[in-house]
Amino acid sequence: MTSPDTAPAIQVDIVSDIMCPWCIVGFRQLEQALGMTGMGANVRWHPFELNPQMPPEGQNLTEHITQKYGASPEQSAQNRAQLQDLGKPLGINFVFSPDSRIVNSFAAHQLLDFALSLGVQHPLKLALFEAHFTAQRNVSDVEVLLDVAESVGIDRAEAAQMLDSGRLRASVREKQGFWTARGISGVPSMIFGEKYLMTGAQGADNYAQVLRQVAQEAAA
Repeated sequence: MTSPDTAPAIQVDIVSDIMCPWCIVGFRQLEQALGMTGMGANVRWHPFELNPQMPPEGQNLTEHITQKYGASPEQSAQNRAQLQDLGKPLGINFVFSPDSRIVNSFAAHQLLDFALSLGVQHPLKLALFEAHFTAQRNVSDVEVLLDVAESVGIDRAEAAQMLDSGRLRASVREKQGFWTARGISGVPSMIFGEKYLMTGAQGADNYAQVLRQVAQEAAA
């Protein structure tokens, strides 16, 4: 996403996982902040896996939240309802059901790395969020990934060949390691102007504040 010609464009690097609902919440809040400030952003997405050991078949979401965070099924349901309420004014339609699953996202990160070279990483990232959180599709399934890739203009056969060859696995692992080596342990982590780090969905007002600060420093 870029800015109008008259507005400064801020570099925003976002370390995130498609499995993370707070990542899409944080991004939509960033969009609000950009609207508030009249600025634009050059957004780059970077890979992070919340659950790198997740098997291909994934795990029931409620079961996963109970095991990982100790939340009761009732607490898990309450948290999801709160997410749905938070998402609505941001234009996010979170859909949850008793069968909702969390899945392995490594193949999706490889596809995002591929999309970066084609200039369509940003629309693909948003399409993957929608596929997972709204359409309840299994984004660890290759055919689903290829459907989403096609929807943003990526050649299906080329994407299939890339995933099958595994040629971007090392690249994604290297990029993941780059951020974890710099202390990133939670997502979303947003780096503004390659200088200021904000972790978690911090809200439009806080994002607007740091955007203005980066712009002021750039103009000084």
